[in-house]
Amino acid sequence: MAKKKKRSGRTLTEHELHERRRYGFFWYDWLWRLLRPVMVFAASFVIVCGLVYTGWQQIDSMFFAPVDTKDTGLVEFEVASGSSLSSVSKKLEEAGLIHNHTVFKYMADFMGMGQKIQSGDYELSRSMSATEILDQLISGDGKPLTAKITIIPGWTVEDVAAYLAAQDILDDTDEFLALCRSGESYSGYYFIEEMMKTPDVDDRLYALEGYLSPNTYEIYTSSSADTIIKRLLSQTEAAYSLSYDERAQELGMTMDEVFALASMIEKEAKTADFAKVSAVFHNRLKKDMTLGSDVTVKYVSGSEKMYLTDSDLDVDSPYNTYRHKGLPVGPICNPSMDAVVAALYPDEQFLAQKYLYFCSTDPDSGSLHFSRTLKEHEAAVAMYRPLWEEYDRSRGLTP
Repeated sequence: MAKKKKRSGRTLTEHELHERRRYGFFWYDWLWRLLRPVMVFAASFVIVCGLVYTGWQQIDSMFFAPVDTKDTGLVEFEVASGSSLSSVSKKLEEAGLIHNHTVFKYMADFMGMGQKIQSGDYELSRSMSATEILDQLISGDGKPLTAKITIIPGWTVEDVAAYLAAQDILDDTDEFLALCRSGESYSGYYFIEEMMKTPDVDDRLYALEGYLSPNTYEIYTSSSADTIIKRLLSQTEAAYSLSYDERAQELGMTMDEVFALASMIEKEAKTADFAKVSAVFHNRLKKDMTLGSDVTVKYVSGSEKMYLTDSDLDVDSPYNTYRHKGLPVGPICNPSMDAVVAALYPDEQFLAQKYLYFCSTDPDSGSLHFSRTLKEHEAAVAMYRPLWEEYDRSRGLTP
């Protein structure tokens, strides 16, 4: 008699049990058939991921990881201007900062960073990974080897020194100012040699005032004060052409006198009025009048006021063109070549019409009013003086 198995409230025969096993009618059979491929895939995936991770760990430790995680000491590393990615990679490996220069180069190229590495002096560490080193080199946070500086027309020697210090080109202004004050180290420049022969050179605040040519320069950030001064003087020498020297001789002026006049023009007017202001000064020189220029007094006193009182103008100095006839003892700023040209070529019409005076009409725009007679000039001053006084008050320059 066939065995029977009780299930779901009734007994199954051996034949029924066999048939159910044959066609997978038990619930765990179909569940296993469903889960088995999933579990096989999951196990295979875990195994593959483990192999990949292990492989990557091995590759990373061989090529990308820090050379020595415990060595946090800083290594000075220089990327010279124009260096190729290959040369930088080789230098990094030679310095012991990366494992392999070829892998580093391919990594940088693959990331599209190969052309973004910036020149400069960097402080790197063997505890940095290859990607961290690359990030620092492309961020340019190292001290650049070169820098662009711009000397603005009208800046004084002290302005230039302060600017260079602010740009971290110079540690301080002392050496720069001392060299400019004496000028003795630069007699190799013909115009400095001639200037140093003038009888009142010792009365100048700075012997080199006027000759630090305004321009934009690219210099090494390690440049000394002496190197920078020579660069600026060389530009002046190059810019002052032979035709300018010949024109100065026609006017009976030395180069030093041309630059002194140009410095006053630079401070008194905007470029559009340079030649007209030059004509006024030339006319006054011809008439043996004092030049009466406020900017020469401001150079000595350091005043930033628009309107100078009689007491302001009474300062005792060879730069004071109210008290002394002729040009000041030396330039009062470093003028642009536009101002130099204006000093050599004053406005012909203003020369012919004998203009002798000018004053500001608008402190903000720098526009000027020109007069031929003292009476006209005094009327203009009376008209515009309230504007000058208000301008000074707005800047807190008057009580």
